[in-house]
Amino acid sequence: MSISLDTRLVRTAGNWVSRHNVDILRVSLGLIFLGFGLLKFFPGASPAEALVARTVDALTFGLVDGRNAVLMTAGLETFIGLTLITGLLLRTGLLVLAVSLGGIMAPLVLFFTDLFPGGTPTIEGQYVLKDIVLAAAALVIASRAFGLEESQYSKPSRSDLVKAA
Repeated sequence: MSISLDTRLVRTAGNWVSRHNVDILRVSLGLIFLGFGLLKFFPGASPAEALVARTVDALTFGLVDGRNAVLMTAGLETFIGLTLITGLLLRTGLLVLAVSLGGIMAPLVLFFTDLFPGGTPTIEGQYVLKDIVLAAAALVIASRAFGLEESQYSKPSRSDLVKAA
């Protein structure tokens, strides 16, 4: 029985996607971080500029505020983006991202009523909510980068349980 051409194409494409899916996610996430980071270097270009300044000011108890807060965030996001895109210093970039996630998600706690007046998200609230998806993508990428694939932690088979008993 022969396999049709379209079935082979689907199988080939599926195999390619299966092999490269995390790399595609990594580069995509990197482009997002790089783009958002670069915007913050130009005053008024980022819609999150005021929120970033407020958040960093609150988290550093006023030690870093205003334009310095935005520039610091721009540098971190640009670094994270470049590590994700290139794969160079990837683990370092992911560790910086993990630490940054505290600041990225902080507005949900610090300014919840401002971001969701009457329970409806403002544009800034929507901006922060999308970060939940970015954090989930980072977890997938980190699991690969740090060698924590699901197969290593899968449930033991019945034969494994019998052997252990």
